[in-house]
Amino acid sequence: MIVEADTVKAETDTEKDEMMRVDFSPPDITEAEITAVAEVLRSGWITTGPQASALELELARWAGVGDDVAAVADCTTAPPRRAAVFSSGTAALECALRLLGIGPGDEVITTAYTFTATASVIYHVGATPVLIDCAPNSFEMDYVALKEAITPRTKVIIPVDIGGVMCDYYQVWGAINATSELFSPTSGTLQEAFDSVIMLADAAHSLGASRFGHASGSVADFTAFSFHAVKNVTTAEGGALVWKRHARLDDETVYRHLAQLRLHGQTKDALAKSALGGWEYDVALPGYKYNLTDVAAALGLAQLTRYPQMLTRRRELVDSYVKGLDGEKVQLLDHRNEGNGSSCHLLMLRLRGKSQTFRDLFIQKMAQRGVTTNVHYKPLPLLSAYRQRGFDIRAYPQALAQYQNELSLPLYSKLTDEQLAYVCASFDDVWDECAAAGV
Repeated sequence: MIVEADTVKAETDTEKDEMMRVDFSPPDITEAEITAVAEVLRSGWITTGPQASALELELARWAGVGDDVAAVADCTTAPPRRAAVFSSGTAALECALRLLGIGPGDEVITTAYTFTATASVIYHVGATPVLIDCAPNSFEMDYVALKEAITPRTKVIIPVDIGGVMCDYYQVWGAINATSELFSPTSGTLQEAFDSVIMLADAAHSLGASRFGHASGSVADFTAFSFHAVKNVTTAEGGALVWKRHARLDDETVYRHLAQLRLHGQTKDALAKSALGGWEYDVALPGYKYNLTDVAAALGLAQLTRYPQMLTRRRELVDSYVKGLDGEKVQLLDHRNEGNGSSCHLLMLRLRGKSQTFRDLFIQKMAQRGVTTNVHYKPLPLLSAYRQRGFDIRAYPQALAQYQNELSLPLYSKLTDEQLAYVCASFDDVWDECAAAGV
């Protein structure tokens, strides 16, 4: 008996030695980012200032809306600029709605298949969210249903880029253009600059992506990005809003209003007030505390310098997953189809023919092997906050079907080939274990 126990213990120890730890999405931080942040800390200026301004200019170029804005390292040249940074992508979305004068009585349409931030900002401004189900067998919204949902109360549509793949903006524009006669802008608001429903894209996942040659950020009227810790480019916490050139929008006026919204409505930021004799300021509106610090901006700038290489690595990893996973078992989010240059933010897949019970057991067993997985997302009507506000998941059968067997595998630029091979091998083993369990 003692020999058998020792044998079992030895086998268990061997399994532990062979088990590899694979986190879901740790940030890719190098000495370049650490040095950039340290330089800001030593500079004596750590809140919103020149680093935040430089990040805005760089983001405008990445989004394809700042090609006519020269890069200025010390940001002493006045804008025009078409990007504003915030403390989060959620703050960027909310301030876009407030910029446009969206409020009670207005409807804002978005998808039921998204993170709560997309819809919660609609409640923040007092408007009414209208949720659209997914198209069959797709993570994107049903564009036919979108068109049918537009009413004279509709002021904004928030399409969502899922997993790094830009949604079909052509179909969103098609729905907007086909219903332009219904659009009724609120008098005295920025809505009057538009002839139809305004598109505000939630591109939290898609910085660096493109579709049919158009960069994420250059297609919608306004686009919000996120730089949360798990995003491709991170500032630890942060976000940005970019906007296209528009004949009836003055970029400087838009930027100034957003800058006031993000910092208590002040007419001067802290850097401007710090100038000799420059303390005098006004408060133009009761604003918010949504500004991004220079410490965070320096991190983001260093990340953007490295981002082309990070994107290349993410795309290599997606290609390896496509080769390493059994296509008969999984349906992968298509990152590399014709015309689509995904940012490869999430490795989303569906377990073909499997139930939610199978998926949940699968997650547990992958965790036992050291592999962290995730689910993106619970449709909003499944969440208490939205159920309590009258949304019923039975009205969103396609979103529910997408969710029930969705699984996201680790995908980040520091993921090694060995780790990816281990994830794929574990995937096959766990599939067999779950199948044997009869779930």
